[in-house]
Amino acid sequence: MPHSSRRTLPRAPVRIVHLGLGAFHRAHQAWYTAHADPEHEWGIAAFTGRSPDAAETLHRQDDVYTLLTRGAEGDYFETIESIVAAHDGGDTDALRDYVSRPEVTVVTLTVTEKGYRRGSDGRLDVADPDITADICALGEAFADRENPPDTIANGVLRTMPARLLWALDARRHALPDGTITLIPCDNLDDNGSVLRAVLGDLAALTSPPLGAWIDAQVDVVSTSVDRITPRTTADDIDAVAAREGIRDEALVVTEPFHSWILSGRVRAARPRWEDAGASFVSDIEPFEQRKLWMLNGAHSLLASDGILRGHETVAEAIADPECAALVHDLWDLAQRRLDASADRAGVELDLPAYRTALLERFANPAIVHRLRQIAADGSLKLRARIVEPVRRARADGETGAAGIAAIAAWARFVIAEVQAERPLDDVAAEELAARATDADPHRALLDLLAPDLAADPAVLGILTDHAR
Repeated sequence: MPHSSRRTLPRAPVRIVHLGLGAFHRAHQAWYTAHADPEHEWGIAAFTGRSPDAAETLHRQDDVYTLLTRGAEGDYFETIESIVAAHDGGDTDALRDYVSRPEVTVVTLTVTEKGYRRGSDGRLDVADPDITADICALGEAFADRENPPDTIANGVLRTMPARLLWALDARRHALPDGTITLIPCDNLDDNGSVLRAVLGDLAALTSPPLGAWIDAQVDVVSTSVDRITPRTTADDIDAVAAREGIRDEALVVTEPFHSWILSGRVRAARPRWEDAGASFVSDIEPFEQRKLWMLNGAHSLLASDGILRGHETVAEAIADPECAALVHDLWDLAQRRLDASADRAGVELDLPAYRTALLERFANPAIVHRLRQIAADGSLKLRARIVEPVRRARADGETGAAGIAAIAAWARFVIAEVQAERPLDDVAAEELAARATDADPHRALLDLLAPDLAADPAVLGILTDHAR
C-alpha cells in the first residue's frame, strides 16, 4: 500500500521550522516532537540543505515516513507524522513566510559543522565565496534601511546563515516583539554561541538594525544530541517493503539509544520535549564535551584507522583489538578532562557507564554505520572532537599522545586516499590533497587542523612516531 495513505493523525499546524532535512533530524528532533505532542499541536516545516531530494521524497509520501529502530532485541517500526511540510532549502520565500508567523516560535537546525561557514578563528568566514555572494545579495536587499527590504529571489541565497538571517528579517518586520528560539543540533562546542556569532557577524555586515533586533528578541539554545543514524540503503528499503508491505523511500534507520540535552533561555512557546526524554540543564558544557570527545571522537578515530585496516563499519572496527585499544586510550585522555569539567559544573557524568554503553552501541551488528560516512569532512570534525582535548591535555602537563595518534591516523587516511586517487569527501578536499603531497605531509595536514600544535616540536615528534 502507498505510504501516503498512512497519515492517521490530523495534520498539525506548522509551529516549528527546521533547517537541514536529513535522516538524523527525522530520527531525533522530529521523533522527540512526535512523542512530546499528543495533541498534535506542533507541526514541523522542514527545509533541505544542498539537495531538494529529501523534500521531494517526503512530499510524495504526504510527509509521512517510517523510523526503523534496530536493537539487540529486534526491530521496531514507527510511523512519524510530526513533519507536515517539506521544502527545498532554496525556497526562501516559504522560509520567510513561516518564520514571520506568530505561531511559529522555534527553529531547529541540523546542517552539519560546515553549514555554519566558520573560518579558522571561529567567526563567519567572509572569504568563503558563497558567504561573499550572500553578503552582496543581502546588502542590496537591505540598502534602504527605512523600508522593508527588496525581495531576494528563491535560490539566490546559498548558505544557512544568510537564509536564516533573511527569514528573521521577515519576522522583525511582521512581529517586532515576536520572540523566537533557535536550537542548533550540530556537533560543535557551545553550538548556540556559534550560531549567534555567525548570524551576528553577517548582520553587522549587512543590517546592523537587524542584528540589534536579534540580540533583543531571539533566544539561542545550546544542545548536545545523540542518536546513531546510519545512511539508509536500498537493501533496508527492500527489507521493510517485504516485511511490512510498504515501500518507504524516506525510511530512516536508527538505534534504540537517544539523547537530547538543551541549555539556555527560552521565552517563546515550545513543545514539552522533556516528556519524551529530553533534558534541560543549566550548564551544557560537560555533556557536550562527553559526547564530542568520546562518541564522536571515537567515531572519527575508528573511521580513519578502521578504513586503513580494511574495515567498512563501526561494528567491524570496534571488534578489531588494535582499533579498540586506540579508542580506549583516547577515552582515557578525554575522561581525565571530563572529570575535571564535571567537578567544576557540579554534575555527574557517570563516565564508566557511558563508556560501557558506547561499546555496546558501537558493537550493535544491526546498525550498519559505515566508516566512510563518518569520515566525511574530517578536517572540520577533528577540531572539536580530537584537537581540543589534545590542547587541554597538553595544558595540563600531559603529552596528549592518544589524541595525536588519532590525528596521525586521519593524516594517514587522507594520504592513502590521495595516493589511491580517490576523491576526498571533505569541505577542504583541494587543500587536503595539496598538503598530502607535501614533503612532510603529516605535519602539513596537522597544520591545517591546528597550527599551534603543528608548531610544537614535541607534538610533531609524537605525530611522526604514529605516522609510520
